[in-house]
Amino acid sequence: MTKTIPAQEVFAKWRKDPAYVAAFDALEDEFIIADALIKARAQAEMTQEDVAKAMGTTQGVVARLESGRVMPSTRTLKRFADATRTRLRISFEPERRKG
Repeated sequence: MTKTIPAQEVFAKWRKDPAYVAAFDALEDEFIIADALIKARAQAEMTQEDVAKAMGTTQGVVARLESGRVMPSTRTLKRFADATRTRLRISFEPERRKG
């Protein structure tokens, strides 16, 4: 039988490693965008397939957008917003000071 370790416990351990923290922080923007896409689709009560059809693309493309592995263009974000009946808003925020 395999021992299961809670994700929070693993994450807490990894956050003690400076290399992990740097790599994780470098992906923050991708995670924020992915989270916003997933929330927009969920609030629209749509599946990835539904969004794909509305965007004129495939479910696989929507899955990649929501994975955070790609940085979508503003044109793609606008198409996603239109498909989920939401408005795309982009803002600039002051950087958080490290340390």
